[in-house]
Amino acid sequence: MMAFRAVNGGSLFRSAASPPLLTFGCRFRQFSSLPFRRNSELGLRFPIFCCGNQFLGYGGGLSRSVHSIVDCVMEELTAWRSRRRIRATVKLTTSGELLEDKLVNQEIEKGLLLEFKKDSDRVLLGVAQRPDGKKNWMVYDQNGVTSSIKPQQITYIVPGVENFDHAEISKFLQKAQENLDPTLLEIAWVELLEKNASVTAEELAEMIFGSSEPLESYCAHLLLSKDEVYFTVLATKGSRTIYGPRPTGQVEELLHKKLAKDASEKELQDFVQLLVSAKAKAALAKPSKSSWMVDEKIQYKIESLEAYAIDACKSDEQRKTAGMILKAMGLTKTASSALNLLINIGYFPVHVNLDLLKLNILTDHSDEIIAAAESLLSDSSDSDEMNREDLTHLKVYAIDVDEADELDDALSATKLQDGRMKIWIHVADPTRYVEPGSMVDREALRRGTSVFLPTGTYPMFPEKLAMEGMSLKQGELCNAVSVSVILHSDGSATELLHLNLEEEAELKILSEAAALRLKWRRHQGAIDTSTLEARIKVVNPEDLEPSINLYVENQADPAMRLVSEMMILCGEVVATFGSCNNIPLPYRGQPQSNIDVSAYSHLPEGPVRSSAIVRIMRAAEIDFRKPIRHGVLGLPGYVQFTSPIRRYLDLLAHYQVKAFLRGESPPFSAGQLEGMASIVNMQVRVVRKLSASSLRYWIIEFLRRQPREKKFRALILRFIKDRIAALLLVGLQASAWVSIGSQVGDEVEVQVEEAHSRDDVLYLKEVLRN
Repeated sequence: MMAFRAVNGGSLFRSAASPPLLTFGCRFRQFSSLPFRRNSELGLRFPIFCCGNQFLGYGGGLSRSVHSIVDCVMEELTAWRSRRRIRATVKLTTSGELLEDKLVNQEIEKGLLLEFKKDSDRVLLGVAQRPDGKKNWMVYDQNGVTSSIKPQQITYIVPGVENFDHAEISKFLQKAQENLDPTLLEIAWVELLEKNASVTAEELAEMIFGSSEPLESYCAHLLLSKDEVYFTVLATKGSRTIYGPRPTGQVEELLHKKLAKDASEKELQDFVQLLVSAKAKAALAKPSKSSWMVDEKIQYKIESLEAYAIDACKSDEQRKTAGMILKAMGLTKTASSALNLLINIGYFPVHVNLDLLKLNILTDHSDEIIAAAESLLSDSSDSDEMNREDLTHLKVYAIDVDEADELDDALSATKLQDGRMKIWIHVADPTRYVEPGSMVDREALRRGTSVFLPTGTYPMFPEKLAMEGMSLKQGELCNAVSVSVILHSDGSATELLHLNLEEEAELKILSEAAALRLKWRRHQGAIDTSTLEARIKVVNPEDLEPSINLYVENQADPAMRLVSEMMILCGEVVATFGSCNNIPLPYRGQPQSNIDVSAYSHLPEGPVRSSAIVRIMRAAEIDFRKPIRHGVLGLPGYVQFTSPIRRYLDLLAHYQVKAFLRGESPPFSAGQLEGMASIVNMQVRVVRKLSASSLRYWIIEFLRRQPREKKFRALILRFIKDRIAALLLVGLQASAWVSIGSQVGDEVEVQVEEAHSRDDVLYLKEVLRN
């Protein structure tokens, strides 16, 4: 039996019956850079070792400049066999022998040095201290921690050790690591494969180190237990394991896999270094987002992290990749760890909108859609030109309180000779450019609605088409669909629709009309749900500290009432027009049979009462054949019509009405409208969720930045439990404990104790009055 031993950078070779060991100053080349020689018997490649210009053996020198050590070992074996029978010091178990004799477990005793599984990821070395119950043992491990372990956790008992000093564990581990050389396994594998023999850790130690002392045995155990190429487990019983050499073909296949794995690990480490470097740079010096997309492999890794951060991994492989990166960076495998890492390297801004990414909201328009929109703008033809009416003599008011840059609607008003008021609601006419089923129309259907966020707007139509073509513009001749309404003295309406698209007709008249309409609707059972609503604009949202402009909008404000009443009036008129002419339209309704408004009369009018009523309101319904009652608005029918640039269902209503006015059949049947509406409403719900979460995020961020001593006025909406109240603060609902004596509808002073926008955390504390 030959033995090979590496000592202090030198190499020892001996047989069981060889003269005393000699140490030679050999040079051992690293495995990764060694040239290889193929063994003719096994068809395998082995690393080449050199000692200056000679290969040195125990009995002298063979003059060879380069030679495979494996070939030499095999030659030595052949020579010894021809001279005498090898007296091996190690008895190997061949395939014909029973393995049971080698699977006898050593009893656990105090002072034994043993290896055990701490958890699924960690294997530790420890010293047995004392029994813990019938079977368990208390163990003092390499980290200085004493814990109780079960016998099945033990993976190896280091032989030949008694009363091991636990203070020496670290030194023992260090020595073991220094002696680990996986290439030694290859040599042992050749020998064992030829003999078709199995081996234990102690036997392997004798083969490759020439000794089965505790340190050598543990080194051999580590080599075998971590090996993924040359050996496989034949049998295990408790802490005892017997290994056998894998077949040649399997080893070659595993070597290929290992090389690929090593290359992948190198690739991962290189990527980790990029991350570490980016983290260390100042904010303005960090790599741009686009720079991570240049190399395909880097792009895949960064996108895997992004998908992990927003819980949107497309495959197990992507999830695994992100997990490996986080582990290599020393981070926990959580979405928040991935998010913070992407922020720290500058890939994400600090205030990245995660919901915008998670909900897969479309932001930019494709080049193809933009080109199609440009083409529409360049076409000056107007199929409705002959049917349009000139309303340029009217004075038009635009009171747009929404976030959009484009203007959907405007108002005009005059008084007739008999004292009645005539109202004109002018609505932008996007169907002047877009036809049903066209490329731009299909894209608008897919989006369903424009998206308005504190940080920006993502329009349903390409921006240039919406702004330059469709939007109403001050001082310019605009195409519009205008709804003319004559109000009776009680506020009811008579409708007239005109084909034409187009701010002080008399504002007083408009104001009077709005008040009259509100009074009439309330007589019809309308429910007032006006409240306080926060509006936020964030300037430079990608900055570390972007500017936040916040104001609170009172929906009961006269200007707000004027606009909303005119829009509601337009919706009623279009519904009535559609009903009279059997036009399939998205008729909206909202049952209110379950609402007894009188039950809330004791609550203060405004946000408090509105909040209580909204909590029990039923969801809106849509009928595509005939109007249905909209109980909350107090109308027999209602169609949303005034925002066709922003809402696709409004655009559908325009398609249908304009076709009728031209004397054509509506382009869509009720069934077709229903199918498209289901697509749109699904997207609208997603956008509403996004808008609400984004608004809340920036309100909390606004509050976080305020001086800690600043006081805010908050309105008590209701009590949740005991003295925990739901509050309305700068348009945001929150909760806080309030003192005894405070009632629903009261205002209280609060201070912000803690605010974390990313975690959606807001803690308020009431400021008690003396």
